[in-house]
Amino acid sequence: MKESTIMMYMDSLWVMVAAILVIGMQAGFALLEAGSTRMKNSGHVAGKQILSFALATIAFWAVGFGITFGEGNSLFGTSGWMLGGDSKTFEALSWANVPLSLKFLFQLAFVGVSLAIAWGGFAERAKLSVYFIFGIVFTVLIYPVIGHWVWGGGWLGEMGMQDFAGSTVVHLQGAIAALVATLLLGPRIGKFNKDRTPNLIPGHNQVYTVLGGIILWIGWFGFNAGSTMGTADGFFGYVALTTNLAAAAGAIGAILTSKFLTGKADIPAMVNGVLAALVAITAACAFVEAWAAIVIGFFAGAFTFWTSVYFERKGIDDPIYAFSVHGIAGIIGTISTGFFASPRLVEQTGVGKAGLFYGGGFDQLFVQTIGVIGAAVYVGVISFILLFVMKKLVGLRVTPEQEISGLDISEHGSYGYPEHLDPSLTSAKKAN
Repeated sequence: MKESTIMMYMDSLWVMVAAILVIGMQAGFALLEAGSTRMKNSGHVAGKQILSFALATIAFWAVGFGITFGEGNSLFGTSGWMLGGDSKTFEALSWANVPLSLKFLFQLAFVGVSLAIAWGGFAERAKLSVYFIFGIVFTVLIYPVIGHWVWGGGWLGEMGMQDFAGSTVVHLQGAIAALVATLLLGPRIGKFNKDRTPNLIPGHNQVYTVLGGIILWIGWFGFNAGSTMGTADGFFGYVALTTNLAAAAGAIGAILTSKFLTGKADIPAMVNGVLAALVAITAACAFVEAWAAIVIGFFAGAFTFWTSVYFERKGIDDPIYAFSVHGIAGIIGTISTGFFASPRLVEQTGVGKAGLFYGGGFDQLFVQTIGVIGAAVYVGVISFILLFVMKKLVGLRVTPEQEISGLDISEHGSYGYPEHLDPSLTSAKKAN
């Protein structure tokens, strides 16, 4: 058997494993978000992960993948619908030595993560129908465009933007959509007092939150290291190393910041610190040295906690802090390569230039900044137009009565915890 054939088999197996790890992150989001919200909404919050991934799968196969990676222009792809076309149709992915079906599956997993992030801004008050409409449009019209700009041969990729696994493409997109939804939906009932001071609405299960965070941490090895799309030079191992170092530093940075600012070593804050660090290193994992990964992760974890407190005090009710964890940290991670990109790693990856701290000047920092601004503006504008129109035509939010009773019963007809919440069962329990 030829060596090239063996390598293709190894690369294909690695990409398949990586895709499974990233798809498995849906379980992490289900636990994290359900644990971070109230018991009366837990089934709804967890169950929407299956719904959103199902919608993303069909929409991305039919249209989104072609817009992202199909041959087209610098703004979007114009070919490759339903994975159709010849070898030139997906020229942006021609470097990856794996079948097209695996390329699609791996990229689909990324879309699922981005959409899961967006739902954080909808949590505990949005109608189920909103998930259907926004999920499809996000997968067809929003995510693929930014993906094409950076990874599909678009204008940001041509400028040399460094976003190895998607701090901007995946995380910032989802976070901006979550922020727009948060603002248009308004705060949950009881979140703020008349003087706009916030009330604590704790999640119902910190153990779920921690387990979700651990599953996401593990899944991130597929997310970042899998983005090498190959095994030949072992570079995926280095990417895994920087990913893990950043996550560890983020946990420490967040819990120390929580203790300093609030006097409490908050467990959910520590979990969010891990996630913020992972979001930040996602862009930089292939471009920065190990020590820089620790710096990036620590700063992202610490700063994200501070922003979550700040935004809440400003009247923004982001139930799982999606914008802080994935938006602020996504910006930090994307911008970080403009400072920390190592010349040896830039040469190895062949993307962009060295960072400011290595004598590369402001060129890469400028490109990274333009990428963040361009992506944020596009996603923000399209998300706002879509959600604003939906708000006027069909409404985004359930009724106050439905919100108070919980989305499990009002949207699905049953409780996630029936023995705790269903009156017919709780009364029978007391009688016994």
